[in-house]
Amino acid sequence: MTTEQINRLIDAGKFPESTINRDLIETHISWVIICGEFVYKIKKPIQYSFLNFSTPELRKHFCGREVELNNRLTKNIYLEVLPIFELNSSLIIGGTEGTIIDYAVKMRKLDPEKQMDILLSKNKVTTFDILNLADKIADFHKNTAIIYGNDLMDLRADFNDLETEKQFITENLGPGSGSIVSNAIAASDEFLMNNKELLSQRLRSGFFRDCHGDLHTRNIFLLPAPLPFDCIEFNDHFRQIDVLNEAAFLCMDLDASGRKDLSDLFMKHYNLLFPVIRTEDERKLFIYYKSYRANIRAKVNSLRARSATDEADKISALATAEKYLALMKTYLTSLVK
Repeated sequence: MTTEQINRLIDAGKFPESTINRDLIETHISWVIICGEFVYKIKKPIQYSFLNFSTPELRKHFCGREVELNNRLTKNIYLEVLPIFELNSSLIIGGTEGTIIDYAVKMRKLDPEKQMDILLSKNKVTTFDILNLADKIADFHKNTAIIYGNDLMDLRADFNDLETEKQFITENLGPGSGSIVSNAIAASDEFLMNNKELLSQRLRSGFFRDCHGDLHTRNIFLLPAPLPFDCIEFNDHFRQIDVLNEAAFLCMDLDASGRKDLSDLFMKHYNLLFPVIRTEDERKLFIYYKSYRANIRAKVNSLRARSATDEADKISALATAEKYLALMKTYLTSLVK
């Protein structure tokens, strides 16, 4: 679909049920239409090096994968994939009449005030919430598919991709931030070289699994039972990772929010349920994975700043990128102490 068609769908399109309010949230890869009881997610016709939604057939396939993969962690939230028809200039979600032009994932609407990041900002995430979340994620990780075929050096390439943003970061945040990028890449290379056998051993031992892939506080509802959603469906490489890497993402996000106490509590309880940190080397690997996740968030926000059309959005994205660069540096520095 095009932006023009999305606007027509919101203004005058037909939905499977009667709707009063239709609000649009746009991400870099999707249009999300928020209605009274349900949400409809439509993938943009785009292609990047890591994602291909370029044809209706591919978008249908990944809509199906989104429902399938998210239903591992949610029940009765990701409901179905519906065709979008065009009939006599009208756009219709569902039904059987007209020409199929695209597809939408139908989801049940949840209370946005119960998203974990919102609750965290209001100091409403409790230790009970964290313990329940650790229970949920540990159980999921123990039961999801084990991945034995994985190129461990992909981790190095992903980390070092931050180099592509170094010039922009230096120009906008100063040479000190550019030096953080260079020093971090050197430290990462050294750490991975020194820990090749540890990573290989973890792969052989079954710690690499088909995970969520994007486990941070904005992708979790606390209703109050924890409900992680919006896992990565478009690229298996980002999802089929060391479970310790996945846990590190959530813990890094809590650290970045100033809640290291909750981060430590989550990992302590998770590790009791599913022992993944058993040695000092694995404790250091966990810290490395947190630096890797801070690296990715810094890169994403640098890209967001680069593409911002509004100066306030650019300033906000740069400030966030700078925060994650500093956090990445802190993690990596701690590894050499």
